Amino acid sequence: MSSISMGSGKQVVRPPQRGIFPLDHEASCQSKMEDYLLCLKKEKDVHHKCRDLSRDYLQCRMDHQLMARENLDDLGFSPDKQVQGAREYDLRKEKEGFVAGKHIDKESKWWWQRPWGKGWEN
Repeated sequence: MSSISMGSGKQVVRPPQRGIFPLDHEASCQSKMEDYLLCLKKEKDVHHKCRDLSRDYLQCRMDHQLMARENLDDLGFSPDKQVQGAREYDLRKEKEGFVAGKHIDKESKWWWQRPWGKGWEN
């Protein structure tokens, strides 16, 4: 990521936190990436269910020198960092008709948030 300073007119470019992440022009790890993305799609983007495929993909990138070699345990793949007991949010409240903020009866102090016909004269 880079950032640009808007105040001084000078551009301040900061390097990414972990260095460059080159593209896989030769598609060396294409199959691993596709397996991971298919898993995410199948699991509705619950990433911890595709943890092994993510690990395989990063290992492939390291093996093909597409990223710096690092210990995968330091990247969050150690056994003690594994997600355990996670529950899926079931949208139960929303299915029953709950709308966030609808229960608040307090009148807003801002004129554009007041119901029409009220508040202009206050």
